[in-house]
Amino acid sequence: MTSSLYIINPAADFPTYFGAEILVASGRPSGVMMADLSSTTVAAMAPRDFAIEIGDEGVAPVNFDHEADWICVTGKVSQRRRMIAIADEFRRRGKKVIIGGPYASLSPDHLAAHCDVLVSGEIEEIAEEFFADLRRGRPRDRYIGDKPSLATSPIPRWDLYPNHRAMLGAVQTSRGCPFECEFCDVIQYLGRKQRHKPIANVIAELDALWAHGFRATFLADDNFTAYRAHCKELLEAMAHWRRNGHEMDFVTQISIDATRDAELMDMLVEAGVHQVFIGIETPNLDSLRETGKKQNLKIDIPSEVQKLIDRGISVMGGMIVGFDHDGPNVFSQQYEFAMSTPIPIFSLGALMASEATPLFDRITAEGRLLQGTVETQAVPWGSNIRPVTMSMDELNSGLHNLCNALYSPAAFGERMLNFIHSFGRAHDLSDAKLPEFESFREVERQAMDIAGEVRRLGDAEGRMWNKVWGAALRKPATAKIVGRIMFQYAQARHMFDRGNYWEPQLAYAPPRREMAEAAAE
Repeated sequence: MTSSLYIINPAADFPTYFGAEILVASGRPSGVMMADLSSTTVAAMAPRDFAIEIGDEGVAPVNFDHEADWICVTGKVSQRRRMIAIADEFRRRGKKVIIGGPYASLSPDHLAAHCDVLVSGEIEEIAEEFFADLRRGRPRDRYIGDKPSLATSPIPRWDLYPNHRAMLGAVQTSRGCPFECEFCDVIQYLGRKQRHKPIANVIAELDALWAHGFRATFLADDNFTAYRAHCKELLEAMAHWRRNGHEMDFVTQISIDATRDAELMDMLVEAGVHQVFIGIETPNLDSLRETGKKQNLKIDIPSEVQKLIDRGISVMGGMIVGFDHDGPNVFSQQYEFAMSTPIPIFSLGALMASEATPLFDRITAEGRLLQGTVETQAVPWGSNIRPVTMSMDELNSGLHNLCNALYSPAAFGERMLNFIHSFGRAHDLSDAKLPEFESFREVERQAMDIAGEVRRLGDAEGRMWNKVWGAALRKPATAKIVGRIMFQYAQARHMFDRGNYWEPQLAYAPPRREMAEAAAE
């Protein structure tokens, strides 16, 4: 008896800093920033005689008339509302629904009533039993996976995915993170002992992505450089792969302590890593100690970030406000810190106590967990924590002002110009040429068009755009990454517009010192 599966990756409940909802908002076909690993990996573990279709709602609407035997829904907490809505609608139509993924692993009790089968944890070790039960038509109500060897994780089924509408492919080379940040939910189900996929398997996955047309890929590790010896072995293999006719660019997540290793940074460049996300969180040292972010202490973050940019690696920064040691002056501190760095894009948000984290347990025990606020986890400026050193109104208004200050055309443009000026100065970039627009995939060309349209958002945006692109054209090595960052800026502005968060009277204020004062008011 064979079975058929319709595996769905729902749309996010709200646009994110790293999404691509601006594509549709600008009148273009829908698309996603990163191809989905969950649906394609699960599909790869299903028996080959199963009929499988993958639907990514970021690319195309869900087909509620699908005739599959089983509807499979995955998703993160940022997709919670849509996960439930999709599952409930299919069940209303008489379909059997399976829910799994990160949110099902962290908060299974929130989803159990919305599905027939709930899968928590990682699926590799339970896949054989799970799919055998589906074939017999007698699955259990609940499956719980453990932490498998990543040698058992197959090459994702990219042949089933709408690759043409994803800007980045995706490869996960490891799971888990050795650090203990109090607010982090990743280690709660993936563990603190980082497990690595065999390097040969990673290269095989890169081959598959290359064959499907991807020329840029997200290395979907929570901390790519956590174990430096292994990371260097992998980077050496990736560099060899690139030298053999695969000029692919990579984006990943690292911790700031990686900058203490000059050889590692040079190897990142050789392997094609051109952009990294770093959880900077806050310049408030007491807040870093509070949350257990030890790797960010005893280090001058702006100068460490500069080491990466000097080598030609751009940095996106994570920024959080609302720690217990954050007073009303934290917003001006964050603004001044951000403007001291050549980091154009910050994912700025309020501290959130996600379920199953030590922070959630502590805030609950202290009676400071705000009830009925799980939905706020989809919105960057929402929080479910009652602050200690300021009122909730002060937190909300301060964050609102800070977002507008950091993403004002003047402030964003200043950081972009600083970035362009110092980008790659450790290397000779004199032979660099402007990229050929025709060499981009269709979805990338559309993203570059949107980057160009930033200048039409207003007079201030037009002036900023002219300065930034003028600087990029004078330094051709920066043109491609500047285009990608400008697209991210357009996405952030769309997100602010959707949330009624953009306030022109704040955003178009004078730059630098005046903005810091406005953010603190």
